[in-house]
Amino acid sequence: MPSRSTANSPLYKADSQWSDQIRRTRQKLAGVSGQCMNRRVRVETVDGHTYEGVVVGSDNTYLHLMTGDTRFFGPYASGAILTLVLYELLVITLLI
Repeated sequence: MPSRSTANSPLYKADSQWSDQIRRTRQKLAGVSGQCMNRRVRVETVDGHTYEGVVVGSDNTYLHLMTGDTRFFGPYASGAILTLVLYELLVITLLI
């Protein structure tokens, strides 16, 4: 059984400079996402995944993308919404 002194001790604490950078990046991406509302985009994540779809919503944390991608959601996916975390995005490209 853990002692009282270690039971509430953080197991991980982010570096303050990293936290500040994440906040700034998230704010910047929230602004970009807002400009892309109802437009078709390609999004690449830090893990190398790429998605295409229409931006149907965003806030200061998430980008909501209507993909219609049957690879992930099955044959009835024409209106499927994929939620992506803003700070995990590397590239947002506007598709014409």
